[in-house]
Amino acid sequence: MEIWQYNPTEDKERWDSLVDVAPQATFMHKRAYIDYHGDRIKDFSLLAVDGRGRLLGALPACEVNGVVTSHAGLTYGGWLTNATLVNGNTMLKMTQLMVQALKEWGYKRLIYKPVPTIYHRCPAQDDLYAMWRCGATIEGMNLSSAVQLDSEWQPPFNRGNRSNMSHAVASGVETRVSDDWAYYWHLLGEVLGTRYRATPVHTLEEITRLKSLFPDNIVLHTAVHDGSIVAGVVVYYTDAVAHCQYIAAGEQGRTLRALPLLMHDIMTHARERGCRYLDYGTSNEYGGHLLNESLLEQKARLGGRGVVYPILILELNRW
Repeated sequence: MEIWQYNPTEDKERWDSLVDVAPQATFMHKRAYIDYHGDRIKDFSLLAVDGRGRLLGALPACEVNGVVTSHAGLTYGGWLTNATLVNGNTMLKMTQLMVQALKEWGYKRLIYKPVPTIYHRCPAQDDLYAMWRCGATIEGMNLSSAVQLDSEWQPPFNRGNRSNMSHAVASGVETRVSDDWAYYWHLLGEVLGTRYRATPVHTLEEITRLKSLFPDNIVLHTAVHDGSIVAGVVVYYTDAVAHCQYIAAGEQGRTLRALPLLMHDIMTHARERGCRYLDYGTSNEYGGHLLNESLLEQKARLGGRGVVYPILILELNRW
């Protein structure tokens, strides 16, 4: 077995072929998504290849200030593996060889962000065991809120949000999938700027480019009143999870209480697509050390319950 650095000229096709079958992989691990960062992030992705030249695994990674991270430009990175060729034994050897290679290449630290379990197509946490065996420790722990769409134990919307849904329907609010990204990005920018003094991570050009690359995976859901968008959510659809981000309601949307109705509609879409979970996203800053309690409460009132996004750190000079 050997660890290679990813070569975009030679390895792109088989990387993407692995993403299609790896139990941990989502569309965000496709090279077209990873590479949209361009020159802003120095790619340092790795491959694990066996003695017969078969691709065992791929690690989306980059180099930031001399530290290898999997992956600074993604919510999660982590090893993506061929489940028919890789088990716990193989994963341990792959990780040990990776550590040896990184040390030989002069690196002293690896930050590792595994794919959260709700995104797995089947159980695939061998990487966490292997990282622990190599001496990794927990650097951070972000807390997300998710709804299990097929569980009888799943808490429902609270009474207030059920009432808000009725109010929105009575006020004439409708829910739609929209392609009016420019209008919504303007609304989103106003909300973020006014309420949080922030701007969207993606520019309008970037999000529409990603939408063009992954039209079935990236969807803009909106709440509309009198023909105008008053609230919206961008949803990233993977095989297992509908992940909500860029959630915003303008002043009129808040008055009409449009978001609970929109979230309920997104749940329906997610079930129809075969998703098992709806992920509202994390409520943290600083690697989980700061918890936005009010934001977490909002998600809890919409049925969200805890899922962790761990961040591991491995000091290579101790290995």
